[in-house]
Amino acid sequence: MIAATGVDESSLHYRGWRVVLACFLMAFFMFGFGLYGQGVYLAELQRAHGWPGTLVSAASTFSFLLTAVLVIFTDDLLARIGLRSLILCGLAALAASTVLLALMQTSWQLYLAYALMSVGWTGMGTVVIATVLNSWFERRRGLALSLAFNGATCGGIVLVPLLLSLTGSIGFRSAMLVATIVMVVLVLPVVVGFIGWPAESVRITGGRTGGAAAAPAHSRKTLLASAAFWTMVLPIAIALLAQMGFIIHQVTFLEPLIGRASAGLAVTIMAAMAVVGRLSLGLFVDRLDPRLACAASMTSQAAALFVLLQSTSPAVLLACCAVYGFSIGNMITFPPLIIQREIGSAAFAAAMGLGTSISGIVSAFGPGIVGLARSFTGNYTTAFAMCVVLDLVAAGIVLWRPGARAKLAAL
Repeated sequence: MIAATGVDESSLHYRGWRVVLACFLMAFFMFGFGLYGQGVYLAELQRAHGWPGTLVSAASTFSFLLTAVLVIFTDDLLARIGLRSLILCGLAALAASTVLLALMQTSWQLYLAYALMSVGWTGMGTVVIATVLNSWFERRRGLALSLAFNGATCGGIVLVPLLLSLTGSIGFRSAMLVATIVMVVLVLPVVVGFIGWPAESVRITGGRTGGAAAAPAHSRKTLLASAAFWTMVLPIAIALLAQMGFIIHQVTFLEPLIGRASAGLAVTIMAAMAVVGRLSLGLFVDRLDPRLACAASMTSQAAALFVLLQSTSPAVLLACCAVYGFSIGNMITFPPLIIQREIGSAAFAAAMGLGTSISGIVSAFGPGIVGLARSFTGNYTTAFAMCVVLDLVAAGIVLWRPGARAKLAAL
């Protein structure tokens, strides 16, 4: 798809902003249930069924890896069943997953629930959101993506505490069912009413011609042979590996230094700054070089971690978490901006799907690698120092521009 031209994207009457609202709600519930809510499921399922934590954790890993495989084929699914149908299938799968989590009795149902969650990620995750917004916006694309992806962070800030509160008052089963009903009531109407391709856009990956279905496979082969693609995907994957490692181990690192309450405050501050960072970037990113802005974000994370390792002052540690959080959310905002500029619309969905898959698989090892480094050394100094180095390496790679701005004409 290519964005419609000749329209006032800054006008509040522009239909694209209603699409942003729909994408915000999709990200809110997809990340709220599919990522941040997994800590709630781990605790409640262990409590309700006596299952070991390793069983539930393994199901989470299974879900993330399955998601990383399924998103590769997002462009094929868009061509075969259409945008709205794909999102509705994702919504139905996510709702079925959360209902099953509430009602399950046996361990095999756990894996079925997490498999359904992976289908939900395919229909309502970052690849679909970035693809549809790419078709609606050209001059305000960065702002649209930032606003929509803020739904992901808000899902963690709002939905998880809400689930915990409801669980304490009406029980886990009822809490999940109520939250699922709220999700369907809010998301279904906006998807049906707002989501679609712009009337002015040109469908490039659509299945209108007999040979169109073969295009995505060819696109993926060409992408994997493109240095421009790898200098975007590899640094994002490396930075997300370091980021996931720090986020998962943040409380464990901070608690002995500043106490549990302050460690929890640090997480809240970091999440809040992620929202501020996305909004701030969205206001200016359309006038910035996305590779340079991405490198600056990675460098700021490295600097925050470096200072954090040097201090035991609660104020300094909280400030470092705030600086780190400022760029957390932007790691999923930069890839679609770079792809659109350097790879183009023809292969956008294919590039987003393949890039998200690679980043997802690599970053999934972040918590484990940081944990192993801590186990070998007895502290987090070496582990987080490694994250500093990884961020700086990623920043260097993303600044490399092989054939800058060259489109993959073969796609």
